[in-house]
Amino acid sequence: MNCPEDLKYTKEHEWARVESENEVKVGITDYAQQELGDIVFVELPEEGAEVTQGEVFGSIESVKAVSDLYSPVTGKVSAVNGRIADEPELVNSDPYGEGWLLSVEIDDKSQLDSLLDASAYISYVEEEKKE
Repeated sequence: MNCPEDLKYTKEHEWARVESENEVKVGITDYAQQELGDIVFVELPEEGAEVTQGEVFGSIESVKAVSDLYSPVTGKVSAVNGRIADEPELVNSDPYGEGWLLSVEIDDKSQLDSLLDASAYISYVEEEKKE
């Protein structure tokens, strides 16, 4: 399972990467995209929308299922990956790079402290697989 050390993770299988002092990029994990299978559609909020940590901000549809997307942080959407609308398969091919979903402007960086680091996320997934 590919889990870059520089990211933070949620138990809902989203990741957050600090891009600058108040900017966080968001996507879904490699494990999530593997479990979902071929991604065929992603519904994302508009730029300027507010997202809340732990709450649904969109949905992702694969050949297997439709799943909600949960925000790892609270803030204002500052950018949406426009390529995802035409190329949702980017989430499968490069979940931590070209397959990012949105960028969020945050006020309080301390909210990242409640997220999992890579080793904690890997442990969580391994426990989840046993159930």
